[in-house]
Amino acid sequence: MTSTRPHAPRRMRWSALPGLLEKAPPRVLVLVGVLIAALGLLIVVRPLASLVLLGVYVGLSAIVAGVVELISRRGTPGWWTRIFGIAWIVGGIAVLIWFGRNVELLPVALSVLLIIGGLASLGDAVVRGSVSVRVLTAVWGGAQVAFGVLSRTWPDVTLLLVAVVFGVRTAVFGLTLLARGARLARAARALRRGQTIRDRRPPSRAARIWAAVGRYAVSLLLVGLVAGSWGLNQWLAGGAPVIDGFYSPPADLPSGHGRLIRTGDYAGRSPANGDVSRILYTTQDANGRPALASAMVITPIESEPGPHPVIVWEHGTTGVARGCAPSLADGTATKWAIPALEQVLAEGWVVVAPDYSGQGAPGVFPYLIGEGEGRSSVDAVLAAGEIDTDLVLSPRTVVWGHSQGGHAALFTTQVAPEYAPGLDIRGTAAISPAADPRALADILTAGAQDNALLTIMMAFVLVPYSETYDDIDLGQYVSSAAEPIIREMTQRCLSEPGVVISALTALGLSEDQPIDTGDLTTGAMGRRLAENTASGPWGTPILVAWGAQDEVLPPSTQEDLVERLCAAGERVRWQVLAPNHHQDILQPPSQLLPMLMRWTRTLMTDDPTPLQLSYPLDDCTR
Repeated sequence: MTSTRPHAPRRMRWSALPGLLEKAPPRVLVLVGVLIAALGLLIVVRPLASLVLLGVYVGLSAIVAGVVELISRRGTPGWWTRIFGIAWIVGGIAVLIWFGRNVELLPVALSVLLIIGGLASLGDAVVRGSVSVRVLTAVWGGAQVAFGVLSRTWPDVTLLLVAVVFGVRTAVFGLTLLARGARLARAARALRRGQTIRDRRPPSRAARIWAAVGRYAVSLLLVGLVAGSWGLNQWLAGGAPVIDGFYSPPADLPSGHGRLIRTGDYAGRSPANGDVSRILYTTQDANGRPALASAMVITPIESEPGPHPVIVWEHGTTGVARGCAPSLADGTATKWAIPALEQVLAEGWVVVAPDYSGQGAPGVFPYLIGEGEGRSSVDAVLAAGEIDTDLVLSPRTVVWGHSQGGHAALFTTQVAPEYAPGLDIRGTAAISPAADPRALADILTAGAQDNALLTIMMAFVLVPYSETYDDIDLGQYVSSAAEPIIREMTQRCLSEPGVVISALTALGLSEDQPIDTGDLTTGAMGRRLAENTASGPWGTPILVAWGAQDEVLPPSTQEDLVERLCAAGERVRWQVLAPNHHQDILQPPSQLLPMLMRWTRTLMTDDPTPLQLSYPLDDCTR
């Protein structure tokens, strides 16, 4: 039996196993095929649980590929073969040695191996094959280099995607070996029975032409894929906020908390009747250590002279990275982000909108960490009072906050009497507040494995808590393989396009359950969540409002808050707004806006007139 094989283009040698199995017996092919297919499916279905297998697979494959490069004879120059053969071996050994200690090195290793494979393919394209083979080999090499570079931009999703790609590739290779082994076994049985087997004949001219056309088509597809990936990368990266030099502190800082460091212009849109500036100031974190924070100060363009009452606006969740500061975004000083802003300015009140520490300014962001949120908010008001203009702030202050900001608002009023006794906080409006982090975690983690957004939100909580409290180790709640991915999620803001990457990554992790949700409300984490539950005392009026259709925070948590406030004897009034969801409760034509203004005006002016609203407020006497 004779056969003739056409000269084939060189394949990317991520694994040299195909060459080693070229002459293996059929039974070996079948057995190896089954094992490799099973390994591939395991990597696809459980990418995190299989990262060790993936790392070993990549490392060994690279070493074997390097050995084959050194011992094989092809048209490629000897020096080129030796360089890339040694590179494969060194890269494979590095993966095996360091992967077990630092799982975050795997994306780096995959990136480097992609680039090495791409350069090796480019070298082959110069010296081997027909025109169509060279074009495909060159394009394939360039694609590998491009994707190797791109993979460093999004390391978390790269890790999962490469795991899945490796898994699919491995499974297909295993199935191919299985089919080949079965075919050879049938051929062997046919020979034993004396049957003849048709020789493989060289492909016809038409077949060679169609093969060339196919190679050109695949080349065009690869070029389009690379171009599309680069364009997508530019779009995602272009939407990320840029932290300008305003937020970098000078070497010499004023002593004490609530001290103004500098003021600056705000680059975003301003309200029709207000001027917006940014401030950088000193504060303290939840542990009482010195920290930095930034804020927006919105002043009315036209107002009567004299001290201006202050509204402290505590923003909801935007992310936990520095770039997620509202003072960096374009539309966060408008009525669509701050409720009733134009009416507030018309009253002659000043709005101080803190970013909290760790957003904008460097530091750890106190996500649902009450003391950190409250102190940075109080200090924003103190620092705004030091602005060197004709602006004079009245000590009369009312605190508003939404979602995370509702939690922050309650803590701002709670810490103010001792932390800044000069402030006269008249009341607190907590709108859809995340007031009880421990109870919220208990409710929400039941479906965490199926909820990508919840995985992101838990990352927002776990990473700042682990960086704030010495008794919380992130590794106790997150698997070692998932830890670098979870940390990467916290580097993106909810408003930037790159959050899509976090969502895709979270979906890819859903089957692996990277976060141990069962332990979030017990042990050190449970204790810290409980101590960050707003507990008062407040002693000043509190308004709680939430949407009956809130899809983010269960309305039952607000009902529990009101019940606790009433039981503690606090002066609380509340309202459930039936048409509203979590976010639209802040925006026109929400009934919250006139209610909030009338309630605040009463506090600012000591107006004894009962509130007359289309939505009468409930209180503890009902």
